[in-house]
Amino acid sequence: MLKQWVVAGSIMLLLLTGCNKQEKAEVTGEKESDEVVQEAETDNEFSYQFPLTGIGTEQQSEHRAIAVVINNHPAARPQSGLQKADIVYEVLAEGDVTRFLAVFQSEMPDQVGPVRSARDYLIELAKGFNSLFIAHGYSPEAKKMLEQGYIDNLNGMKYDGTLFKRADFRKAPHNSYISFANITKGAELNNYDLMESPDPLKFYQKEELDQITGKEAGSVMISYFFNDFFNVSYEYDPELEKYRRYTNEELTADYESKEPVLIDNILILEMEHKVVDNYGRRDINLTSGGKGYLLQKGKWNEVEWRNEDGKIVPYFNGKEASFVPGKTWVNVIPSDPGLTESVSFESS
Repeated sequence: MLKQWVVAGSIMLLLLTGCNKQEKAEVTGEKESDEVVQEAETDNEFSYQFPLTGIGTEQQSEHRAIAVVINNHPAARPQSGLQKADIVYEVLAEGDVTRFLAVFQSEMPDQVGPVRSARDYLIELAKGFNSLFIAHGYSPEAKKMLEQGYIDNLNGMKYDGTLFKRADFRKAPHNSYISFANITKGAELNNYDLMESPDPLKFYQKEELDQITGKEAGSVMISYFFNDFFNVSYEYDPELEKYRRYTNEELTADYESKEPVLIDNILILEMEHKVVDNYGRRDINLTSGGKGYLLQKGKWNEVEWRNEDGKIVPYFNGKEASFVPGKTWVNVIPSDPGLTESVSFESS
C-alpha cells in the first residue's frame, strides 16, 4: 500500500493511504496484479501526481524528498527499502565499489539501510531535489559541506545508537539502519521543514506510452571495471513492462519483504571521474553534461544529460526527455572507459 508522509503540527506520523489500485501496485507476481500495476501508473484520472514518479494521487503531495546513502558492499546485501525509492543513483565510491543514493518521496519504507557514509557528489545529487540528506559518516570534503550547513542532514556519526540503530545480523560498517519514524524525529529535533515538495520531473501522458520508440533492449549489462561483485544487469519483463535489477546475477530485492525492485526508467550516464586522494576517493563532474542511454518499455535510446539547477536531466533530439510514470534508476559510469566499453545490450 502506498505510504504518504504527512506532517501535522509538531507531531509527524507515517500514515498508510491510497486506493485499491495503488495497493495492488505492490507486485505479487500474479498476472492480475501485474495488469493493475500498469493501469495505476498511467492513470490520468487522478487530480495530482507525485513529482518524482508521475504516478497519480488523490491528494496533493507536499512532503519533502528524503535522500539516503545506502551501502552496496556484498556484505550489505540485500538492502532494506530500495524498492520504495522513487529514484536511485548508483555511483562509484572508492575503487570499484558502488554506493546508492536512494531518493524517497511518494512512499517510505519502515526502515532503510544499511546506511553508509557521504561523498560530496552524493550531497550534490540530493541537493538537486532539496532533500533531507541521510548518511552515516563522510569523506573530508563531504564533512566540510555538512558542517557548513550546505544541506539539511542527519548523520549517524552524531546519532549512532539513537536515531540510527545497529543490526545484530551484520557487522560494522554494514549494519547501520534508520527508520522513517526516526528520520521524522530527527527532522523535528533540528527544526527541518518536511513540507517542501521537489519540482516535478517530466512524464509521458497515458496516451503517449505506446509511441515510445528505440532499439530493442531485452536486457542490459553494466560493468564497473569488470568486477563481478558490482556488475549490474537489468532484464525487461514484457508482461509487467518493467525491469528487474541484478547484481552479480542476484536479484535486487528487499531484505525483509523479499519484494523485488521493479524499474520503469533506467538512465546510464557517462561522467568524468578523477581519483583525488590515497584512499581512492573520487571527484565526479556532475555539471559538464555528456552522453547517456535511456531505457524504457524494453527499448533504448542515446541521450544527452544536462545539469539543470542541480538535477541531472536527459535530453533526446534536443528536447527534454520524458519519463515513464514509475521508478527510475540512474547508473553513473566513468567516461574512461565510457559507455561503449562498459555497457552492452541484448534484444529480447
